[in-house]
Amino acid sequence: MAEKTMKAIRVHTRGGPEQLVLEEVPRPVPGPGEVLVRVRAAGVNPPDWYLRGGMPLIPAELRPAVPLPFTPGTDVSGVVVALGPGATGLTEGDEVFGLLRFPGTPGGAAAYAEYVTAPVGDLARKPERLSHVAAAAVPMAGLTAHQYLFEIAGLEKGWTVLVNGAAGGVGHFVVQLALAHGARVIAVASGRHTAFLRGLGVTEVHDYTTGDPLASVRGVDLVVDTVGGPDGHRFRPVVRDGGVITPVFYGAYEADDGRDIALRGGQVRSDGRRLAALAQLLDDARLRPAVEQVFPLARAAAAHTRGEAGHLQGKLVLEVP
Repeated sequence: MAEKTMKAIRVHTRGGPEQLVLEEVPRPVPGPGEVLVRVRAAGVNPPDWYLRGGMPLIPAELRPAVPLPFTPGTDVSGVVVALGPGATGLTEGDEVFGLLRFPGTPGGAAAYAEYVTAPVGDLARKPERLSHVAAAAVPMAGLTAHQYLFEIAGLEKGWTVLVNGAAGGVGHFVVQLALAHGARVIAVASGRHTAFLRGLGVTEVHDYTTGDPLASVRGVDLVVDTVGGPDGHRFRPVVRDGGVITPVFYGAYEADDGRDIALRGGQVRSDGRRLAALAQLLDDARLRPAVEQVFPLARAAAAHTRGEAGHLQGKLVLEVP
């Protein structure tokens, strides 16, 4: 019956963005401790296209098994329309947002759809001042920034923090949270993002397209590198002895230089309570998400193509009609 189905993006074969296909599928039913959310917007994140492509950067023996077909997506903003057995703390009609089931079973969150089931603990009430599109841009990137800064790196007031990839999805949240905590922020980004970053409160922006952005930087307490890659070790000279490098993506940061520099990595995870704290900052206008482009759900392939091209200013979001 029509009321028992929904539109969703499905991946039947690993490969490029063209593998994202809009289909009619059964509507999910919330299990114990879950709610059913009518999706209004879904955030687009790098793990979505890594999963679609078969995670080629991960050694074959370490790749988790992901049954086909699957629906990508973990970031969602929408409205609660049904409660599963034992689900408490939310009611039908509540507007919510969240990072779903991450880093649990890859492909298990299925947010690129008209409806999605969500554990209550993964959700928070949507900030009132944000649209669903803006709210969907927050969960993974905002939680990554918050967890990496305060749980993994141990950010202290007065630190100097260098953020590489400062204008991107995670980077622009790192910048804002560090500034709000009383840190001095040095942003590394393309020059086209300078005005955007200054609008977030950054006073020192280094343009990597016009020379070495690290040449004049020394004595940094913390480097948050949202880019990763084989040249991560280039950040070591800018960090003070006893300082910290926190990579968000894989990179080569070790070096036999005798320096006392801590390398602290981790993994973002779903956390409705911490997301509620971010929601308060968002409602107080002390934190704001940037959305570079919005695509309708049916054009998820175009969103992945844009995302894989890189150099984003903020986030990409799928809007669900």
